[in-house]
Amino acid sequence: MTDAPAPLERHLRADGFALVRAAPMRALLEPYGLGDWDGFAQSWNDLGRDRYMADGGRYRRRRHANFSVTDGEIQRKPHQPHYQSRDYNLLNGGLERWFSPVTDEIGTHPALLAILRLCDASFTALTPATVRPQTWHVELHQFRIEANSDEAGQPTPEGLHRDGVDWVLVLLVARRNIASGDTSIHDLQRQPLGSFTLTEPLDSAFVDDSRVYHGVTAVRPLDPTEPAYRDVLVVTFRR
Repeated sequence: MTDAPAPLERHLRADGFALVRAAPMRALLEPYGLGDWDGFAQSWNDLGRDRYMADGGRYRRRRHANFSVTDGEIQRKPHQPHYQSRDYNLLNGGLERWFSPVTDEIGTHPALLAILRLCDASFTALTPATVRPQTWHVELHQFRIEANSDEAGQPTPEGLHRDGVDWVLVLLVARRNIASGDTSIHDLQRQPLGSFTLTEPLDSAFVDDSRVYHGVTAVRPLDPTEPAYRDVLVVTFRR
């Protein structure tokens, strides 16, 4: 089993989260085959509208996919709905949400496979052997949060939350013409532990979902006459 990168492991063990900026994140991903980043990022221009927003918002686009990951072997599962209980998502939880599937091209893209392999190595190494699964259930979400002069974009419309999984990666793909989008991390008593803003492609936040809450502030356009959006990849690993 590959060990988790030392700085990542140290921060996750000590704090329950780790911020990895773009340059070191790229260095972590390259041994796992990171390639064609531009082609990967451009796929965010082809996401379907999220029509399940209980707040009536039309600011979120997304695609969704499920995988099983075993010792670095990645297998895509048949398309299935995304489900969260209302214990974890008071806004949109409690129902099966069927989103447009991640395309076959992106589901086998070298950038995505590198990200999944890094997550597998890191999260497996950080999970105690007594509860470490043979196979991880992995969900990934391509999100675009749009903003305009009439409507702010809400990256986490459910507010400060946990996802009901074991581990979470939030990786910035693009950020255009927006202000804010600040991430905050809180302990289980909802006391603040840290805050930061993902600003450059590949800036990433790793989260131990059993130990911390996370949330992101609304984004607004800097120039209301131009497109404004925040693109992220969210990957969750669950036993």
